[in-house]
Amino acid sequence: MFDWLFGRAGRKAPAPLSVGVRRVSARYDAAASGDENRRHWANADALSPASANTLAVRKVLRERSRYEIANNSYAKGIVLTLANDCIGTGPRLQMLTDDAEANKAIESAFESWTASIFLAEKLRTVRMSKAQDGESFGILTTNPILPTPVKLDLRLVECDQVTDPTNTKGADGIVFDAYGNPDTYTVRREHPGTSGASMDADKIPAASVLHYFRADRPGQARGIPEITAALGLFAQLRRYTLAVIGAAEVAADMAMVIQSDASAETGADEVEALSTIDLEKRMATVLPEGWKLNQTKAEQPTTGHDEFVKGKLNEVARCLNVPFNVAYGNSSGYNYASGRLDHQVYFKSIRVEQSVIEGVILDRLFAAWLAEAILVPNLIPDSMKAEGVVAVHQWFWDGNEHVDPSKEADAQGTRLGNNTTNLAIEFAKVGRDWEAEIRQRAKELALCNELGVPTSTAPLGGESEPEEEENSDEEENKTAKGIARVRVPVNGRA
Repeated sequence: MFDWLFGRAGRKAPAPLSVGVRRVSARYDAAASGDENRRHWANADALSPASANTLAVRKVLRERSRYEIANNSYAKGIVLTLANDCIGTGPRLQMLTDDAEANKAIESAFESWTASIFLAEKLRTVRMSKAQDGESFGILTTNPILPTPVKLDLRLVECDQVTDPTNTKGADGIVFDAYGNPDTYTVRREHPGTSGASMDADKIPAASVLHYFRADRPGQARGIPEITAALGLFAQLRRYTLAVIGAAEVAADMAMVIQSDASAETGADEVEALSTIDLEKRMATVLPEGWKLNQTKAEQPTTGHDEFVKGKLNEVARCLNVPFNVAYGNSSGYNYASGRLDHQVYFKSIRVEQSVIEGVILDRLFAAWLAEAILVPNLIPDSMKAEGVVAVHQWFWDGNEHVDPSKEADAQGTRLGNNTTNLAIEFAKVGRDWEAEIRQRAKELALCNELGVPTSTAPLGGESEPEEEENSDEEENKTAKGIARVRVPVNGRA
C-alpha cells in the first residue's frame, strides 16, 4: 500500500516479508495427565452432591468426627468456643411495630417461653452438632407440662434418626416436592445406635421440622461435619504427640548404658550382653575393666514439637474460620493490632452464622409461637390480632467486649457527635435494646436528682480520633443487626 511512496522516491517497493506463524500451545498444569498429577488427584471424582454425600459416607464422617472431638482436647475446645461465641447467652427478640405496649407484652411473653424451653442451651447444642455432625434437626412439638401459656416446644433429634431405611441414596430421609422444597421428613422413633432399636419411623411435615446445615454445593440436601477437612490433621497431631511422649518415656526409663573403650587387641572383662545393674541411692560401684558408664540423654520432646502443634492447629482452625489464638487458647505471641485483625474475620463469620440461625430457626420458631400465642386469651394485645398486622422484629445477640474500652468509648462518642451512627446501632453492637436502656438511664438520673446524688456525663466527641490500626474496622463488634427487620404475618396474613 506504500507503492506510491516508493515510486515518488524513484525506488521499487520491497517484496512483503514472509513471517512464519508460531503455534502457541497453552494448558493448565493442574489438568495435565502426568503420573505425578494422576497419583495426587487419584481420589478426585465427578459425583453429584447426593452421590458424594450418601448415607454410608456421612455415617463414616460423623463417627470419625465424634471420636476425634471426644478424644482431642483442641478439637473439643474449638467446637465449644464456636458454640459459645456464636450463641452466647441466647438471642433476644425486639419487636418493631408502632404499638409500644404490644411490643413490650410480646417481648416479655416470648422471653419467658424461651427460658422455659431452654432455647439458648438448645441452640448451643445445635451449633456444636453442625460442626461435629454436619447438620442438626429440630421438631416443633407440643409439651403440655411447660409452665407458660404457649405449650410449643422444640425437640432436637440427632441427624442419625432422620433416615429412610428403604432409601439409602441421595437426600436420605427427605422427600422433596416438584419445586425442590422439602415436603416430608422420615424420622426414626429410636436412635439407630440404640441396642435393639426398632425400625419404626414417622413422616413429619416439613413445616414442623427445622433443618440446620451448610450447603457447600448447589443441590446439596444433607450436611457433612464442618471439621471434615481437618480430621486427618487432628489425627496427625495426636499421633505426633503420642510419638514424642513415647520417645521421652523410653529415654527416661533407660537410666544408663555401659560402653567399652577397650581395643580389640587388649579386650575387656567379660560382661553378658544386655545385662542390667540395680542402682541404689548414694551407692558407689566399680565397673569391669575396660567399661564405662554413660547416662542416656533425654532429647525428647523435640524442640520442634511446639512449632509442629502450632502449625497444625493453624491449619485446622482455618476451615472453621477460627483464628489461631482462639484455637490454641493462647495469645502470648500476638500484639494488639494482630489480634484485632485476626478477629475481624472471626467476628464476621459469627455474624454470618447468626444470620443463618435467624432465618432457619428463630424466625420460623417465632412465627410458630405467635400463631399459638394469639389463641391464648389476654396474652397478646388485641391490636396485634387485627387484619393486616405484621409482627416486624429483629434479633439481638451478645456483644463482643472491646480490648481497650476507653478507646472504643472515645471512638463511639466521636461517631455520635458527627452523626455517623446512632444509639440503635451502638447499643445493638453490645446486644442491647436502645429504647430499654435509655428508659432505664432516665429512671436512674431522675432518682439521682431526687436524692441529690451527683452525676457526670461524658462529652459526645473525643479529643482525637483513635489510632487507625486499632480502630480502622468498625465492623468488629457488630454482632446484632440494628437495622435489619423481619416481617412475620400475624394470623397467617402478611
